[in-house]
Amino acid sequence: MNILILGSGGREHSLAWAIKQNPKCDRLIVAPGNAGIAQLAECADLDILDGAAVVAFCEANAVDFVVVGPEAPLAAGVADMTRAAGLLTFGPSAEAAQLEASKRFTKEVCDACNAPTAAWARFDDAEPAKDYIRAQGAPIVVKADGLAAGKGVIVAMSEAEALAAIDDMFGGEFGAAGAEVVIEEFMAGEEASFFVLTDGETVLPIGTAQDHKRAFDGDEGPNTGGMGAYCPAPVLTTAIQRQALDEIVKPTVAEMTRRGMPYQGVLYAGLMIENGRARLVEYNARFGDPECQVMMMRLGAQALDLLLACAEGRLAEAQVNWAADHALTVVMAAKGYPGSYAKGSTIGGLETLPETSSQMVFHAGTAEREGKIVANGGRVLNVTARGATLAEARDRAYAMVDAIDWPEGFCRKDIGWRAL
Repeated sequence: MNILILGSGGREHSLAWAIKQNPKCDRLIVAPGNAGIAQLAECADLDILDGAAVVAFCEANAVDFVVVGPEAPLAAGVADMTRAAGLLTFGPSAEAAQLEASKRFTKEVCDACNAPTAAWARFDDAEPAKDYIRAQGAPIVVKADGLAAGKGVIVAMSEAEALAAIDDMFGGEFGAAGAEVVIEEFMAGEEASFFVLTDGETVLPIGTAQDHKRAFDGDEGPNTGGMGAYCPAPVLTTAIQRQALDEIVKPTVAEMTRRGMPYQGVLYAGLMIENGRARLVEYNARFGDPECQVMMMRLGAQALDLLLACAEGRLAEAQVNWAADHALTVVMAAKGYPGSYAKGSTIGGLETLPETSSQMVFHAGTAEREGKIVANGGRVLNVTARGATLAEARDRAYAMVDAIDWPEGFCRKDIGWRAL
């Protein structure tokens, strides 16, 4: 079959890598892709936020299956348009994608189905929001209501920090995403990610992961889109996964169907775990980044079969086959990220690295210029490895990092520390 993946990051490179291994995949196109993706698939110059353009491209290229990678085309309703055109599509409708696109919407759904989560309030004006913060005290969490590329969340440990976050959000730091804010109680504990596929009825758990949001070692520095991840996450025990399924995920999926907006695709539940119980931090409507990279490294070719079963409403007959191993990815980012950073620096040494079922560099923000790979984003490479133990996966990944010649980049040296 001919398959189109929408997106250009490390998540999409890892999806392409896994899907390409499946013999069902005849032709693989990624739009717009990146320099790494171009080494294993066709890349197409396509505006992935323009549903009509995506549909026209699919018709012109006899595409059989569309996989929507990032959140922005989901929120823009691209999956609705491809489905309406009769194209088999993986990814939720724009209505269902509100579980990521609007923090307020998610909180209302949680309240309706009694899913355990943090107490909250929403504001569209700065002064009442500040009054609420002064009344509640710190620590407290301030979130831009809309999509902010994983960065619109401030965990304020002081009242002053929370009030400054309100000024930033209403001052336009996160654009339209910050026109409304949601303020939540601070939840203590350990955060981890739980991934399920759902076709609107069946819910199939497909894995756990834990990422590292802060820029620097020891969880210091500003929040980022994620500086590394590992899979599975030991903190998400079988018992906690069952509790999260029964009390959070399944009630959410049922509530979405009750509202006439059934959820179809991957649902990523960010969970806070304390005293053996999980509460919901947030939902994402797509595979996480860099969590997708470690999951695809372990799933391999079966990833396509699972995505197809989800899109075709056959999840009840699907199952996930996990190897008894671990995967870890280290994000190499441009110096200055998540603040301002330079583009265009040359990355050397990539051609010497292995590309196997247990070691792979997934490109996140790269381009090719005059035969050389150059940095073209903030998070640039996802250096990923599997091992029989997490320590072995970590050692393999960092050995690959050491072989990459990129003075303008940096990475954390402690990915996996919570589990190790």
